[in-house]
Amino acid sequence: MNNNIHIAATLDSPELLENLVEQLAYRRYDLGFGLQRVPVDSEALETSSSTIYLSGTILLNNETEQFNVPFITSFLFTCVKGTDGIYKLAWSTSLS
Repeated sequence: MNNNIHIAATLDSPELLENLVEQLAYRRYDLGFGLQRVPVDSEALETSSSTIYLSGTILLNNETEQFNVPFITSFLFTCVKGTDGIYKLAWSTSLS
């Protein structure tokens, strides 16, 4: 028997998440790690991370049942800046 389960998540305030991650990526200070000398074919990276609490609803759905499960959890977002001088979102994960 092969059952398909569809999983979707909606965030309560996606615009807040977008704003917080943009602030993380465009922080105003630079610690200077990106300017350190490194071996050939390597690149010094500057990192910036933040833990953000998110809430929303997870929808679990198969052919016969549907469940809406509210959640509140923290996520870790990490941005990395290389020699191009621009922070880019490199990693995000749920901490629950």
